Amino acid sequence: MSTDASEINRRAQEMRALLDPLYREIATVIVGQRQMIDRLLVGLLTGGHVLLEGVPGLAKTLAVRTLAQALRLSFRRIQFTPDLLPADVIGTQIYNPRTGEFSIKKGPIFANLVLADEINRAPAKVQSALLEAMQEKQVTIGDASYRLDQPFLVLATQNPIEQEGTYPLPEAQVDRFMLKLKITYPSKDDELVILNRMSAVDPKTAIDAVLGSEELFALRDALDGIYVDDKIKRYIVDIVHATRRPAEYGLDLAAYVQYGASPRATIFLARAAKASAFLDGRGYVTPQDVKSMGYDVLRHRVIVTYEAEAEDMTPESLLQRVFDHLKVP
Repeated sequence: MSTDASEINRRAQEMRALLDPLYREIATVIVGQRQMIDRLLVGLLTGGHVLLEGVPGLAKTLAVRTLAQALRLSFRRIQFTPDLLPADVIGTQIYNPRTGEFSIKKGPIFANLVLADEINRAPAKVQSALLEAMQEKQVTIGDASYRLDQPFLVLATQNPIEQEGTYPLPEAQVDRFMLKLKITYPSKDDELVILNRMSAVDPKTAIDAVLGSEELFALRDALDGIYVDDKIKRYIVDIVHATRRPAEYGLDLAAYVQYGASPRATIFLARAAKASAFLDGRGYVTPQDVKSMGYDVLRHRVIVTYEAEAEDMTPESLLQRVFDHLKVP
């Protein structure tokens, strides 16, 4: 077993080294925000969509665009607006009067990386069209369905403070996002670096592509080989179940939780924990991997009651109590 463990570790460290050039290229544009970059790579490695939430000016869009530039993958940006139509996202049928036939014009969703900028500004019809692409990796135009190119990843941004002209994302769609990141302000030192680097009229934002689809699929294969002990798996299941039936775990939170996390959260938390271990160059998952990814995987899946809101209790504070209470294996 020890030989197997050392081999798994060696393999993880060897494959993890492929990401070093990617980190270096991104760092030439993005200052700090290491956690955000790590989480974007977790989504890339696991095929999970990522929702970034933060006030304007925190480099959400720039980070996604920079990541796309560092990859030899197709990239499209969709600026979501209230007058956007489903056809503007997935494509449409075009009638040719000469032949009397319809042809398909594919939309910007047909790309490996799709940046859905200000996703909460689009109406319900657009969100439902995007939902099929995110879950099924396909879109339906007319009577036919079309598979999307692989890898396929939606990286979406939204502004939490401006509500005019926005549409709350349906819970079914929010649940499709593997991670929801809350982007915070940079430190004073980082902001000084940002000032020095970006104060030019035309700052450098172009970087070289260092990773392609073949390397990405190889990294995903390596991720599948990360070892997860049965005790860690039970720990993940206990965390998710504690958000649904807190009383069974001795937690007095039933009055604050309207809906707990779905089974999809269990799957995503296990995948994210494996990716966290991989980014650390380890071939096995620890409880700390689960904890570090838990907030980003679960914060948008735990729906609090009005009573919780009245007492200023957020999903994060509920999750904090769950993590503090449950026994760590």
